Amino acid sequence: MLKEFTCIVCPNGCGIEVETEDGKAVTIRGAGCRRGEDYARQEISDPRRTIASSVRLKNGELPLVSVRLDAPVPRGRIFDVMKEIREIELEAPVSIGDLVIENVLGLGANVIVTKNVGVRR
Repeated sequence: MLKEFTCIVCPNGCGIEVETEDGKAVTIRGAGCRRGEDYARQEISDPRRTIASSVRLKNGELPLVSVRLDAPVPRGRIFDVMKEIREIELEAPVSIGDLVIENVLGLGANVIVTKNVGVRR
């Protein structure tokens, strides 16, 4: 079976074709680099994504603060992770890198803060 997609590893956006057999990559064409080939193999066997979102912030200069995962999670678990993120409310001040959720849902990724936000005055 032939699967076609665009590589998201770098800004080149190579068009990749992967011939699969029994759910495994047999032939990879179009990847401009080794990282693209690795991405194609993973996309076939275990697609993963990172998430960027925001959480509510009490007493902050802003009502929300941006957060992200520090590692990709299985694509099929994105909505589960987002449910966990939506339930969080932090107290200002927060700093870049602050840990919000450690090892979210046991998936090996942490939710961290990506913006410094001070206390509302």
